[in-house]
Amino acid sequence: MINPNKYLAEFLGTMLLVVCVLASSGQALVVGGALATAIYFTSTLSGGHINPAVSLAMYINKKISMNDLAGYLVSQLSAAIVSVYLYNFVITL
Repeated sequence: MINPNKYLAEFLGTMLLVVCVLASSGQALVVGGALATAIYFTSTLSGGHINPAVSLAMYINKKISMNDLAGYLVSQLSAAIVSVYLYNFVITL
């Protein structure tokens, strides 16, 4: 059965990470803190992948199914796109 909560968790975690990367201009401490926070809050629900490459690695190692991989990739990639638009909208205000 599909659990949409894990895909929402991945979406929000990825969104947090990408917005922090953009807002901080890639400062390592900010990016590391955002990544650690996102993983901490999503790990129990979705595994805390937060990155399509991690999800792909989990699929290759047979830790998640193809359906989960597709859900994770859609969630993470759409979160990254939404984050860029949100960031651009906020800085133009």
